[in-house]
Amino acid sequence: MAAPSTPIRLYRHPLSGHAHRVELMLSLLGLPVEPIDVDLRGGAHKRPEFLARNPFGQIPVIEDGDVTLADSNAILVYLAGRYDGAGRWLPREPVAAARVQRWLSVAAGPLAAGPAAARRVTVFGAPLDHAHCKSVAADLFAVLDQHLVGNAFVAGDAPTIADVALYSYTAHAPEGGVALDAYPNIRAWLARIEALPGFVPMRRSAVPAA
Repeated sequence: MAAPSTPIRLYRHPLSGHAHRVELMLSLLGLPVEPIDVDLRGGAHKRPEFLARNPFGQIPVIEDGDVTLADSNAILVYLAGRYDGAGRWLPREPVAAARVQRWLSVAAGPLAAGPAAARRVTVFGAPLDHAHCKSVAADLFAVLDQHLVGNAFVAGDAPTIADVALYSYTAHAPEGGVALDAYPNIRAWLARIEALPGFVPMRRSAVPAA
């Protein structure tokens, strides 16, 4: 499908990894975007006008014409399905599609509970068990690093939305106190993503790297 005639509105926070994965996907697809920063500290995401877009009061949210959609992974599926006619980012073949879904589940599970949660403690002051979050992150990264032996990307030889879903919180894990020094295959995978045409980085927080 052709690119939209008007920019896709992206309701985000510049330090949110969930929002960044959507911003990254939009850029990789070369789609026009209008970023709208949401004042999380001021509670803008809990006000009626935002809850009308997402009753869960969470970012990101996109507005693409008459389509309003929340949840970062759901948005990735939508963008790939609507704007990537070649099916590069979301394969249609059953086994390939299942491999992508597996890692989307990891992004919503161990990634969120591990490196993302650890970073919420240090960047946003979340009242979570930081040691436990870092332990979950270490377990995840040990598996991911081994999985990337012989695999250029997480679901195969080409990048998919699974890589986009995993990138942001993995790349910024040191901000949560989770070092990446012990994971050479993860570091090489991050570099491959960063070399993709259209890659855009997420803003670094002021938290000292691990």
